[in-house]
Amino acid sequence: MKRNIAVLFTLLAMTLFSVAAFGQGMGPGHMHEDGMFGGPVMGMMMDYLDLTDAQQAQIKQIFEKEKATIQPLREQERQNHEALIQLIISGSFDEAKAQSIAQQSAQVQAQLMVEHARMGAQAYQVLTAEQKARLKEFMAKQQQRFEQHRENRENAEPAPNQ
Repeated sequence: MKRNIAVLFTLLAMTLFSVAAFGQGMGPGHMHEDGMFGGPVMGMMMDYLDLTDAQQAQIKQIFEKEKATIQPLREQERQNHEALIQLIISGSFDEAKAQSIAQQSAQVQAQLMVEHARMGAQAYQVLTAEQKARLKEFMAKQQQRFEQHRENRENAEPAPNQ
């Protein structure tokens, strides 16, 4: 149950984050210096929600405001990843150090999730009532697909060893 709530929260944040990211004028396949990215989902959301130029400008402003908070967290995330890789290839595994890096990474991930949720919530307030309803419908379908995919994976036959 706790995992389902976390997954739902993540999907919500990612979906709203996608709306906000597209408001920043990002097109499919574009990567930005702050780690924000475009892709097929964002393109679909842009078309699906039909954001006005004014909405896009408001959402871009939200992103610009939050950029200073997100960038250091992304850098810390990168540093933690690099530290873990260095620990793995050092030749002498230190479990206490790995645990420490993992805990730091978990804290950074939690902070990033909160920041993404904050941006998503702010971007959500820019939407019209009709756009909000359409986004909720889209999110419900995405959750349903996710659950179906998870069930399919759980029920799948294990691959034979070769």
